[in-house]
Amino acid sequence: MELNAAMVENIVRQIILQNGGTVVGGENAPEEKKAEDGAIPVGVSNRHIHLTASDVEVLFGKGYELTPMKDLSQPGQFACKETLTLVGPSMRPIEKVRVLGPLRSKTQVEISRTDSFTLKVKAPVRESGDVAGSAPIAIVGPKGILTIKEGCIIANRHIHMSPADAAQFGVKDGDTVTVDADTERRTRFFDVQVRVSDKFRLEMHLDTDDANAAALGNGSVVHIHQCRCSGSCAK
Repeated sequence: MELNAAMVENIVRQIILQNGGTVVGGENAPEEKKAEDGAIPVGVSNRHIHLTASDVEVLFGKGYELTPMKDLSQPGQFACKETLTLVGPSMRPIEKVRVLGPLRSKTQVEISRTDSFTLKVKAPVRESGDVAGSAPIAIVGPKGILTIKEGCIIANRHIHMSPADAAQFGVKDGDTVTVDADTERRTRFFDVQVRVSDKFRLEMHLDTDDANAAALGNGSVVHIHQCRCSGSCAK
C-alpha cells in the first residue's frame, strides 16, 4: 500500500495522541465529539499514582510541592513532572510512573493487569477511591520509600459525564452500561460504570490493556450499546 501525505499525517497524529500529546489544527483533525451524536471519546489511562500531602513529603522531602506539567482531559486534573518507582513482591521494579494531581485524601496506585503480573501484586478491579482491602505496594522516591498496606488497584472501566450528558444518554450516576468499540478489533465492554458530576467532561476511561486489546487510543470514540433484542442477550 502506497502512503500519501494525508495518511502519513493521520498516522503521526494518532501516535502523538496515544502518547499523551496534543494536536492542534489540520484538515484531518478529529472534530470534538458531543453526547448528541452518541459518540463518547476515549481516554487511555497508563499506570499512575495519586498521593496525599504527607506521602509527598515522605517521597520527595519535607515541604516539597508537586510540579504541574500538563492539564488532563478532566477539569482540575493534571500530570506532574514527578515520577516514581513501583516495587512489588517480584522485586522487578516499574520505573518512571507518573504522579497525577491534585493531592488526594488517600494514596492510590493504578496499574494494569499486565503490570500486576510484572510486580506480582494482587490488585483488585475497583472504582477510583475505593482502596479498602486493596493490594499493598512499595513506592520509591528520590528522598524516601513508602510502603502502603492498601491502595494498589486496577481501575474499573468507567465513563465520566456531566449531568447534561447523563440526561442525553438516559443514565444516572452509578449505573453500568455496555459499550461498543467499532474498530478493526471490534469489542464490547460490559459493566462500564457511569460517573456523573458537573465537574466531569464526557470521556470513557480505559487502561492500556483494554485499549490495546480493542485497538483504541486517545481520540478514538465508542458508543453505548443499544439493545434491540427481546431481552435474551447480555445487556
